[in-house]
Amino acid sequence: MIVEYIVVGLVSGAVCGVVAWLATSKLNAARHAVRVSQAKAKAKAIENEARMILERAKVELGAKELELKKRVEQEFSAALREQERKTRLISQKEEAIEEKRRAIDRLHKEAAKLQKDAEDHKKRNEQKFLEAQSAIEKAAGMSAQEAERVLLAQVEEKARLDSANIVRRAETEAKNEARRRANFIIAQATTRYASEFANERLINTVAISNDEYKGRIIGKEGRNIKALENLLGVDIVIDDTPGAIIISSFNLYRRAIATRTIELLLEDGRIQPARIEEIHNSVKTQFEESLLEDGQNVALDLGVSDLHPELVKLIGRLKYRASYGQNALSHSLEVAYLAGIIAAELDGNEKLAKRAGLLHDIGKAMTQDRDGSHVTLGMDICKRYGEGDVVLNAINSHHGHEDPLSIEAAAVCAADALSAARPGARREVLEGYLKRVEELENIAANKKGVLQTYAIAAGRELRVIVNASDIDDRETALLSKEIANEIEQKLQYPGEIKVNVIRELRAVEMAR
Repeated sequence: MIVEYIVVGLVSGAVCGVVAWLATSKLNAARHAVRVSQAKAKAKAIENEARMILERAKVELGAKELELKKRVEQEFSAALREQERKTRLISQKEEAIEEKRRAIDRLHKEAAKLQKDAEDHKKRNEQKFLEAQSAIEKAAGMSAQEAERVLLAQVEEKARLDSANIVRRAETEAKNEARRRANFIIAQATTRYASEFANERLINTVAISNDEYKGRIIGKEGRNIKALENLLGVDIVIDDTPGAIIISSFNLYRRAIATRTIELLLEDGRIQPARIEEIHNSVKTQFEESLLEDGQNVALDLGVSDLHPELVKLIGRLKYRASYGQNALSHSLEVAYLAGIIAAELDGNEKLAKRAGLLHDIGKAMTQDRDGSHVTLGMDICKRYGEGDVVLNAINSHHGHEDPLSIEAAAVCAADALSAARPGARREVLEGYLKRVEELENIAANKKGVLQTYAIAAGRELRVIVNASDIDDRETALLSKEIANEIEQKLQYPGEIKVNVIRELRAVEMAR
């Protein structure tokens, strides 16, 4: 029984397996058929779409072919019309050229006829001229050559007179125009630059709050005022004028130092010879330092650059120099501004003219220390520090030592005359006094052993400081007599001049 069951089971399993295999095969075959049908459907759809795209492309291509054909036909028609138009123009131009050629031929024929008529007329005129000349020669009794010479001489004389009149008239007009132009330029310069009068006095006034300070300035037995005058080289006037001490000196720089020294002494309150000397040395150092700063400020205001430091310092020193009562620095500034304006009006170099104007009197800053005129000293110092030919020519020409060679130098000469000649700018009497006082100091300064010289008391006293190691007491007396004799021989002055020679021996030692 078991075997039968097993056999039946096996048979049943085999039958089921066969049935399952058949079912699976059919199912797969069905699926394959479906996929094939789907693929055929897709292929047909793609084929239909491709056919439609091809048909649409054929339609578009046909339209473009029609459009291109139409455009080509239009362009061909336009080109054909343009060709026809140009052909007509060429024909018209050919006709015009032909017409002009025919006109030229007619003109040539007419010109040939006119030339022939002119030659005939010329021959007839020549014949008549010869007949008239022969008649004139017979009537005048001279040949044609002689008559020609007489006529030419008369014409030449008349032409010479006419040319002389024309030249004279042109010169007069040129001079008048130049004068009008010069007056216009000077008027422009003076109206565009107006400055105050730059006059200098011979005294400074120091204000004091209490007249008791006058006694302290004088000191015991005049010790302080004597030390001040000897050291500062000025004349100190202490009188009944309330609240004021007067400082007198022709040297502006020395007077300015003395004024500042006394002001500081009054502020400090300790007035005695040692303190006087200490404050004087300090003030002198400050003034020397301020010279460079003042010169730099002036150059900066004018726009003048690249000046040597020594020239800048000399410009600052001009602040303490005067000419005929006119401050030298103010005069130089005025000349610089006026020269710049004049040069600009004449199409010159305005900056170069200002530079030359500023430096034209630079030698005046050295005339108290060196021999020679301010022109010579200015030329030497500017040449040494590399100033150009225009500046040197302006310095040398502003007092007529040579002719100005450029617009800028001529502008400086004109500006110098304007600045010096305007009303109130200078005082001749004061300058004469200053020159006399300066010569007074120079006479003593040239003597052997002299350290310092000071003209005080309005030039009525000459104070001379000598080196005690070089000159003894006997030589001191002889020196005073020698200086007095030379003053009598070289100077003219009213009244008397007191020559005071001071010999002082100082011994200085430091305690450490």
